[in-house]
Amino acid sequence: MMMKNLGILLLVALVGCSQPNQNYYGEKIDDNEVVSISQAKSLIENGKKANVKLEGEILATCEKKGCWMTMKMDDGEEIRVTFKDYGFFVPTSGAEGKKAIIAGETVKEITDVETLQHYAQDAGKSEAEIAAITEPKEEYNFVATGVIIVD
Repeated sequence: MMMKNLGILLLVALVGCSQPNQNYYGEKIDDNEVVSISQAKSLIENGKKANVKLEGEILATCEKKGCWMTMKMDDGEEIRVTFKDYGFFVPTSGAEGKKAIIAGETVKEITDVETLQHYAQDAGKSEAEIAAITEPKEEYNFVATGVIIVD
């Protein structure tokens, strides 16, 4: 009887260890009802915003405060993620290449040159790279209320 209980305990411990660690930021969210970026784009045509959950790979985070991150979506699209009311932040390093699930509001908008240069400075880009930003950029932006980063 004791060996059987020990075996069950060992199995539970092994299964628990094989699960990836999930780090939560902002509101605690889950991975249910995640949509593709293509589905999200179809919801935000004509300047509308959409409340969705997306999943992608973290490309970079703000090196100064963790107040934004960029992600690569399933279709190769890159999006910028900020955090609602600057109410929470993500790690300033070590998240690159990890999977993230984000919940919140996405919109397609034009980001001005000054803001793009600010983001480049936050990302540690060189003065030459920052000076090369001379045009506004139309992009998908996301204001997250919650983030899961999977280790």
